Amino acid sequence: MLEKIQSFFVDGNWMDSAIPFLTNVVIALGIYIIGKWIAGYIVKLIDKGMELRKMDPALRGFLSAILKTVFTFVIMLVAVEQLGINTTSLLALLGAAGLAVGLALKDSLSNFAAGVMLILFKPFKIGNFVEAGGVAGVVENIEVFNTIFKSGDNKEIIVPNAQIYGGTITNYSARPTRRIDLVIGIGYGDNMKKARDLILAVLAAETRVLKDPEPVVAVSELGDSSVNFVVRPWVATGDYWPTRWAITEAIKETFDANGVSIPFPQQDVHMHTVDK
Repeated sequence: MLEKIQSFFVDGNWMDSAIPFLTNVVIALGIYIIGKWIAGYIVKLIDKGMELRKMDPALRGFLSAILKTVFTFVIMLVAVEQLGINTTSLLALLGAAGLAVGLALKDSLSNFAAGVMLILFKPFKIGNFVEAGGVAGVVENIEVFNTIFKSGDNKEIIVPNAQIYGGTITNYSARPTRRIDLVIGIGYGDNMKKARDLILAVLAAETRVLKDPEPVVAVSELGDSSVNFVVRPWVATGDYWPTRWAITEAIKETFDANGVSIPFPQQDVHMHTVDK
């Protein structure tokens, strides 16, 4: 045994084995470094093309990240194979490990899959006011696992994507116009035609109310203590809340100035005196 070891070093046998191995290591490093540079350049070109086509920023970032990961994985496989390692066995090992990790992280994978669907099908985009996943707010960012909302009082709300995609999504910003739905009640002793004309005058004076479609003012219900009108003007989506508040205030002021009452819940209490 000692003679074999001496022969290995003295006769130069170790040089015959080391030189090819070091050569393969250098080639593998070269493949990895050059491959990473080429992959990065290709991803930048693809990202630039997506930007020129005005693709959604969230989708661009997601696709670029996926491409970068795929290219890196392929480059690593080529480099490892250059070292003489059997990549078939390595892929089988990675597959088994991936299955185990997938079972352990099934909730995260569900959020990932939902994030892919949200980015691809785009039921909403950044800046939209959305009600989804049990919350309502402006969409600030759509990430692979979560979506970030900003509430009306400036709170940051992070919602898992699976919770959003698996439920109902209401996008209030999807359409350019919205209808305001108000119910205005008047007393049974008031003149209905007069009240209707006053409401129409308020709507006509509000410049943010659209002429087309035409506003609707109609008697919808004879309530317990009031005659109820539905008031349905159309406005630009961005003007919805300011216009709703302004119309409600203007109707109340106009009714007060013209003697039209707005009933409110009240209770009459009758006291009876019992003679003893």
